[in-house]
Amino acid sequence: MLKVFLPLLLTLASSAHATELHHITVRTGTDGLSPVSLTVANAGKEPVACNADIAHWYSVELATVVPGKAASLELWFDPKSGTYAALNDKRENLPVERFWCGIEGRAYATRSQIALDRGAAPVTLQLICTDKSGRLICE
Repeated sequence: MLKVFLPLLLTLASSAHATELHHITVRTGTDGLSPVSLTVANAGKEPVACNADIAHWYSVELATVVPGKAASLELWFDPKSGTYAALNDKRENLPVERFWCGIEGRAYATRSQIALDRGAAPVTLQLICTDKSGRLICE
């Protein structure tokens, strides 16, 4: 059996490419950034989960809002680049590609994407989310 797999292993080993790792500097803090106060009110009947996509494959939940309540979130805006950021517990800037809310437990399938103006960030943004025909609508 080893005779069968040995040529395959040698082919894979010879076609492998080395990957170089480089140190990157992660922006921390809020110097040069403008605060954006975001309020999400839940006018629906189920809890709402609000998320930020911070990479093509990764999102973080920023808040869960129970029915009849509202949550205040803090985003930061870089006027030079048009980038919104959320801060993690180390105050590292997590660039926000998309912001969306959905019904908790099935948030992605029921999501309502919230448009973020990349030209000039508002100082405040207030949204009211309601459940319409199994999807969340945030306006």
